[in-house]
Amino acid sequence: MTPIADNETKTAVSNWPIEVAVLDDDLDFLQYIEDFLKTEGQYSVRSFSHPDDLAAACDQRTPDVVLIDMKMGEFRGENVIEEFSARHPGVCVIVVTGYPSLENMRASFKLKVFDYITKPFSLAQMRQVLRNAADTFGLGRSPQDRLRGRLGHRIKMLRVERDWSLKDLSASTRLSVSQISSIERGAHLPSIESFLALCRAFDKRPSEVLASIDF
Repeated sequence: MTPIADNETKTAVSNWPIEVAVLDDDLDFLQYIEDFLKTEGQYSVRSFSHPDDLAAACDQRTPDVVLIDMKMGEFRGENVIEEFSARHPGVCVIVVTGYPSLENMRASFKLKVFDYITKPFSLAQMRQVLRNAADTFGLGRSPQDRLRGRLGHRIKMLRVERDWSLKDLSASTRLSVSQISSIERGAHLPSIESFLALCRAFDKRPSEVLASIDF
């Protein structure tokens, strides 16, 4: 199954290359998506047909986004995603599948994947998913902007995991709601004092939080 072509005008979304890794056992699909991403202009792409090859390559150089097929012969996509995310917890994972089901979708989001897209998809759909990922993870930006985006996203996820509101976190850290919101949106980096207060609120070591964003 292949994506559905469209005539949408391409719009550059970044000044810095966004590195995408693609894992799929369909070689025709790999070639198609690789050609598509290269012609978009703002992506560099590496494609793999075996999970071990993906793992080895990403250990050498971590990508920004990984597209992973859920059905690959003897390999279960859930297991591949779980193992990959454990090794690279800050990387955006997007599921791509030609066999969509509610069960697979639920399993994917339990693994905290960023999005789930089904084949056949339009190129416009893929562009939008990647743009959403770029916005959320601060991809395609300067290193400083990316650090703000990734750290802000991680802090937001830690808050959401505890089912805390911004007010709850504000009460725990003595930071203002607007200050925390600005940090979570990636508009500002926290000061050292603010970052330490956030880490204490989450019972996390600062090094642990920084390591989890894989920057």
